[in-house]
Amino acid sequence: MKTGQSLSRRAFLRQAAALSSAGLASRLDFIGAIGAANAQTAADYKALVCVFMFGGNDGNNTVVPLDNAGYAQYATARPATSGIQLAQATLLPIQPTNTGIPLGLHPALAQVRTLFNQNKAAVLANVGTLLAPTSQAQYNAGQRPLSLYSHSDQQAQWQSSISNSAAGTGWGGRLADAVASYNAGTGFPVVTSLDGTVLFTTGTTSVPLTIPVTGSFALAGYNGTAAANARLAALTQLQASDQGNTFAAAANAIGTQALQLSATVNPILANTSSTIAPLFAGLSTNTSKQLYQVAKMIEARASTGARRQIFFVQLGSFDTHNDQINRQQNLFAELDPALKAFYDATVALGVGNQVTTFTLSDFGRTLQPASGGGTDHAWGSHHFIIGDAVKGGRIYGQYPQLVLGGPSDAEKEGRWIPTTAVDQYGATLAKWFGVTPSQLSAVFPNLARFATSDLGFL
Repeated sequence: MKTGQSLSRRAFLRQAAALSSAGLASRLDFIGAIGAANAQTAADYKALVCVFMFGGNDGNNTVVPLDNAGYAQYATARPATSGIQLAQATLLPIQPTNTGIPLGLHPALAQVRTLFNQNKAAVLANVGTLLAPTSQAQYNAGQRPLSLYSHSDQQAQWQSSISNSAAGTGWGGRLADAVASYNAGTGFPVVTSLDGTVLFTTGTTSVPLTIPVTGSFALAGYNGTAAANARLAALTQLQASDQGNTFAAAANAIGTQALQLSATVNPILANTSSTIAPLFAGLSTNTSKQLYQVAKMIEARASTGARRQIFFVQLGSFDTHNDQINRQQNLFAELDPALKAFYDATVALGVGNQVTTFTLSDFGRTLQPASGGGTDHAWGSHHFIIGDAVKGGRIYGQYPQLVLGGPSDAEKEGRWIPTTAVDQYGATLAKWFGVTPSQLSAVFPNLARFATSDLGFL
């Protein structure tokens, strides 16, 4: 199971399989489908920032109905004695402009509430992995994603948007393939990961740049001396050799790219006088450090030449089988100020309208409490989209009925059947990012199964 620190063995094997000769034909078909549409170059800059909450965030305590009837449903399923109830008075009130029902955000999301009230953030309700639009009867008949409640499988499906088979590429990587021509001539990759090589960042042709959360991007031990130069020459020769192994080939591709880009990237990350440094002052969490690195990369867009960038940031673990109240409180207390500092940085850099941040997670968690003050694995959940391009102050999608065994429940424990698919979520972001309608089916192969490819939040 991936907890946000490294790629799971299963996901790595899937990626390796996609690199094999057996996958070349489909890869070439994909390239052909997007090549003609990408002859244009972009005159603007746009970035997508994915914040993946590993472990499965509990959406039921993230966005709670605040009206008396809705909160009563919530409190009936999660009584005070469960240890995971958020008292109505502690919730942070928000009033979506497109519904008359008030909602409450988790008490630790004060900055997200500020952005929502400023129309800079939106909520997407009950989104998840789907094979097709699914009713309770269809779920009971077996229409459901593979290994629905498995961490590693659902992480892979959220990151790939493919739920009926193993995937070797992620939708972030395929999106990078589709917009690769925007960065043509710069030699700078579209995708940058702060969490190593993950499925989301793996494309058909795109290789992600992986950068550290702290420290230098340059190789240790290569300091310009004669011995170091000889060592570097040997490493370069080794990387150029035919390894006859897909694992080695993939690692060599990433390593070669890192060597080529280190002279450009290291000064950016090592910059101690960034103009947006004061916005992150006092923040020392891993999430804030990741988003600070992302902000510095965006700040340096003129020197990198990149016109399209996708960033992957992680936070974990939200696998709250016990002590959920304290664990989710601490995780949100880390996430919330980091998101606000990063948003403020985009505004300070003059790209508030050109950078969109969004959250993903393995799945939601059961409305029904588990023993030990926790919750079990579930399905649909709620997510945030942040940025000046977002049509904020609104809730998108359909909020579930908080009734155990009710029409929204896949079973009898509060596992919400998603009413919006990951495919639709990603496609809305992709359209804003510059992907044409003809390219969307290559990035999201199952998109045609759903009624709309644009949810309207951008």
